[in-house]
Amino acid sequence: MTFQLLRLQPDPAALAPWATRHGLLSPDGDFGYALHALLCSAFGDLAPKPFHYLGGRQGLLAYTSADLESLRLNAALATPDVARALGLDALDARPFPTAWKTGQRLGFELRVRPVVRSKEGGERDAFLHAINPAVDREKDAKIGSLAERTAVYTDWLVKQLAIDGAAEVVDARMESFKLTRVLRKAGNGENGKRKTASISGPDVVFKGQLLVGDPEAFNRLLARGVGRHRAFGFGMLLLRPASAC
Repeated sequence: MTFQLLRLQPDPAALAPWATRHGLLSPDGDFGYALHALLCSAFGDLAPKPFHYLGGRQGLLAYTSADLESLRLNAALATPDVARALGLDALDARPFPTAWKTGQRLGFELRVRPVVRSKEGGERDAFLHAINPAVDREKDAKIGSLAERTAVYTDWLVKQLAIDGAAEVVDARMESFKLTRVLRKAGNGENGKRKTASISGPDVVFKGQLLVGDPEAFNRLLARGVGRHRAFGFGMLLLRPASAC
């Protein structure tokens, strides 16, 4: 299994104007859809996901099964504006571990959108669903204390990482929480193109430690990502050596 950790250094001075020009900047300034579009433009079918944009100074990290040579061959065809916005000249990747041990302890950081499917087929904040599954009112979006939300979102996280026995959460702390609006494609417009819709929902960053469960399932979890919106900047499980520091 080929698994790589890819890094790019998007240029904020080029990224924001590109996103604005193409109508892909959310009302809250989220670059998720713009970066998704840029990655697809630069790499085509090899566009990496999940990815995590850490800002102008730290850049963008992503997991991919493609080799670096193939990524560079595709990136060489990108237009100048796409190359500048993504920072393709600084494209780099390195092999990422795939040989995990059951019970191995690792530190993690994870940005997720903890949502569940509603009865109507749409998405709903996992916290609102937990307190009242039958009601889905936008005006209820900001109810609940931070402690209540932390408990629900942490339970959601534990279940997501436990799928197929991939991993067990040892401890998890919610580093940040906010309600953000992100862009997604909705129904077709008058010109036949899909319209862009702004969707509000929870935006959460967790940090903590986990234990690897089934190694193969853990690799699948890394490659797939956690939760929904994985192609738009959510769900990338960043790993580091476990440490008490």
